[in-house]
Amino acid sequence: MEDGDGIRIRPMTEDDYDAVIALWRATEGIGLSAADERGAIAAFLARNPGLSRVALRGDTLVAAVMSGHDGRRGFLHHLAVVPSERGRGLGRRLAEGCLDDLRALGIGKVNIFVYADNAAGQAFWRATGWVGREDLLQMQRVLIEDSAPAGDCGPGC
Repeated sequence: MEDGDGIRIRPMTEDDYDAVIALWRATEGIGLSAADERGAIAAFLARNPGLSRVALRGDTLVAAVMSGHDGRRGFLHHLAVVPSERGRGLGRRLAEGCLDDLRALGIGKVNIFVYADNAAGQAFWRATGWVGREDLLQMQRVLIEDSAPAGDCGPGC
């Protein structure tokens, strides 16, 4: 469905992978790893059907977000909007659509991960109603060495 701005938002599919990964690679503040390779993203989409979204202007992908849940908590990953489309509420629309879907599935809380040095990302999320949890510390253990970060995404990704 296209809006008045000429933007069409629809569920992300496996066929979107090349355009989505190119967007994520070009977006500051997004860290990628082996978990973002084609097969892993296809598996995530299959486990969470219809929950992730892309936005297109014509045939050009201009934004994307992954959304899913584990049965009790939801998660948003890698929200990205091309610079020319920022500041128009597109990121907010994508995130809110994902939150609506998760709420409809009975998911009561949703989590995101933002790098500590990503000031722009933190500002966006705070402006859209998200709050930091000072009482939690994220910890991680690598089980498969190939899951290490691809590129410079910082510690813990």
